[in-house]
Amino acid sequence: MNFTKEFTALASITESYLEGYFNQLLKEVPEKKLVESMQYSIMAGGKRIRPVLMLACAKMLEVPIEEIMPMAAALEMIHTYSLIHDDLPAMDDDNYRRGKPTNHMVFGEAMAVLAGDALLNEACELLLKNALKAGKQMESTLEAAAIVLNAAGKDGMIAGQIIDMESEGNAIEAETLKTMHRKKTGALLKASILTPAVYVRADSSTRKALTEYAECIGVAFQIKDDILDVESCGTELGKPTGSDAKNHKTTYVTLFGLDKARQMLAEITEKALNAVKPFGDKAWFLKEAACYIASRKN
Repeated sequence: MNFTKEFTALASITESYLEGYFNQLLKEVPEKKLVESMQYSIMAGGKRIRPVLMLACAKMLEVPIEEIMPMAAALEMIHTYSLIHDDLPAMDDDNYRRGKPTNHMVFGEAMAVLAGDALLNEACELLLKNALKAGKQMESTLEAAAIVLNAAGKDGMIAGQIIDMESEGNAIEAETLKTMHRKKTGALLKASILTPAVYVRADSSTRKALTEYAECIGVAFQIKDDILDVESCGTELGKPTGSDAKNHKTTYVTLFGLDKARQMLAEITEKALNAVKPFGDKAWFLKEAACYIASRKN
């Protein structure tokens, strides 16, 4: 069981699916510039953590990857649209993402807004078309799709982004910080873990364990992001560092200090590992993924 090899394989499957999907869109959609803008960001070399986690969880639950792949791709489209919008001057005003110029730097602000909108719409369309093809599993497929869309909406990622925006320049309490990141970062990570469980109608104990794991890695991911923003260099991270300080944002580091943030990261990672113990060796990838999130360099 080699984590790096499995991660690379699942990421490659995702990459191939997305490449084929957007190449086909280029053939079908008259507005080539829009699709090129969408494709630029979706194929910009992301780690594919969210679809990889979804596919890995599906494998653990013995769900065929091809049945989950459309939902994993839709989740990655949603994640990518959020990054396009996050980078806009009206939001975080970043010029680089994944080591490349951000979408609005290449295609202009108006096209970047529309490309983000189109990616979200495309994700919804893909989820619905996938459900229509599911036959007897249509209901569970729709329930799984609802998990993805709820995580992206007013109670999930967007809600977290609003808290983030309204908190700029203000010192916020620990509970507000945790709520913000549980929604902004954690919601899509949680969806990546729970979607296969909902699709396969896993029992309550399975869902409870996976929910705890997902919530833990969501917190771990954000703590690590905050640490990297302080410790990493722009070349290694693929985007400017120090943006949190520039935008006067409260982070786990500014609120608790670097040493305490590292301790919190270790503790929440251990909690994630304990959550999936009931699955035994079947959860080997999820365990390794939690450690990877805590130790990643970018």
